[in-house]
Amino acid sequence: MRPSTKHVVPTAGDICRLSAVELAARIRQRHLSVREVITAFLDRIEAVNPLVNAIVSLRERHDVLAEADRADAHLARGGEAGSLFGLPIAIKDLALTKGLRTTFGSPIFADFVPDEDDFFVERIRDAGAIIIGKTNVPEFGLGSNTYNPVFGPTLNAFDPALTAGGSSGGAAVALALDMVPIADGSDFGGSLRNPAAYNNVYGFRPSQGLVPAGPMFDVFHAQMGVEGPMGRSVSDIALLLDEQAGYHPHAPLSHDRQDPFLEGLRTKASGGRIAWLGDLGGHLPMEPGVLDLCEAALARFADASFATEALVPEFDFEALWQAFVTLRQASSGCGLKAHYDDPAKRGLLKPEAIWEVEQAMRLTALQVHAASVRRSSWHRTLLSLFERFDLIALPSAQVFPFDVSTRWPREVAGRAMDSYHRWMQVSAFATLGGCPALNVPAGFDAKGRPMGMQLIGRPRGDLDVLRAGAAYEATLPWPAGAD
Repeated sequence: MRPSTKHVVPTAGDICRLSAVELAARIRQRHLSVREVITAFLDRIEAVNPLVNAIVSLRERHDVLAEADRADAHLARGGEAGSLFGLPIAIKDLALTKGLRTTFGSPIFADFVPDEDDFFVERIRDAGAIIIGKTNVPEFGLGSNTYNPVFGPTLNAFDPALTAGGSSGGAAVALALDMVPIADGSDFGGSLRNPAAYNNVYGFRPSQGLVPAGPMFDVFHAQMGVEGPMGRSVSDIALLLDEQAGYHPHAPLSHDRQDPFLEGLRTKASGGRIAWLGDLGGHLPMEPGVLDLCEAALARFADASFATEALVPEFDFEALWQAFVTLRQASSGCGLKAHYDDPAKRGLLKPEAIWEVEQAMRLTALQVHAASVRRSSWHRTLLSLFERFDLIALPSAQVFPFDVSTRWPREVAGRAMDSYHRWMQVSAFATLGGCPALNVPAGFDAKGRPMGMQLIGRPRGDLDVLRAGAAYEATLPWPAGAD
């Protein structure tokens, strides 16, 4: 974690390096004005964002500062301040933002301005955050490499020749380079975990249903994608999750949170048992160096009284992956079919989107049912594992960040990849289990490329996962982000 500077008057640069928790406290205590905070971050964006293209659809400075002044006036009158009051945030460009362009990374929606917010975005506004723009994504969130024909690619925070990961790539880079203090993301096939790993920050995939999705959401069918927080510390993640989480009456699969997350982190993790799945006994191809970094990171848990055991569960992991592919096609492919059916729009879809639709069109009800049954079997396997272990650990990606001009890796460790997302197979296990999963930074290889590790907990055990992540964070000799 970054050292505290609360006993000194911060410069503009210092402001951007403060944690979100610290910034929010200083604003409420009126040690910093909202205008000071917003100005510092806008200056940082102006200086850095042209180099990496992480934030898109940035609002006019005049309009954002006017909102900051209204916030300061509200505080001066003795008005109440929510937990995110005065904090700047840029919302992932897959989420609806009322009055602010939302493109989904697609030329089909290049000029789309929603007249409503996603449920969690509305909650972020209500908590006092100031939305300054959007963060870049791959087209429709497909693929763990953030590029699209509307805004172009987002570049890695550590090496602009490399990918930022995805689909929350813009959010991860904006965090790592101190352009925002917190960020939201979403995750179906690792989109909160992969870019966090590739940019040395934290990304949290919550339990299924904890953060309500909608209003543009097929509530009874698409159950594997979730919204969640990203941060430069576990505490910052908890701060944002406290506002995102909880039941919404228009999201019937959502549920109430069990505990306040930030307050819950006051109780430290008291140790436990971790099952290290590694590469599943060779089933998952891994670029050399990934396992070594993650195993060295895992050893840090001994300082927090966690014991680790290498384990390969008895399961048909190839069949499980095929179930993931089928269920993703049935969700994403069917969701994109309306654009595919329009000849004018079909030509604007990336090849991966067309592949999802055309594969979905070949599915039968029996295949979708069989995939769902396989998923249920995996869920039962996970529950049995959690009778013996508190956490399951895996690498967050199977390869290090790669050349940004590469659409997706065609092979990993000499094995051919048969789809645009096969190289991220390691992310499917938490998704199919509906489990919370936190990416924690694992370190850097000899080329300076970042990697991360997933900590997966039992369904609805979100706070326990965050506590374990905080215990791990306390052992790290380096701060998150690109210091």
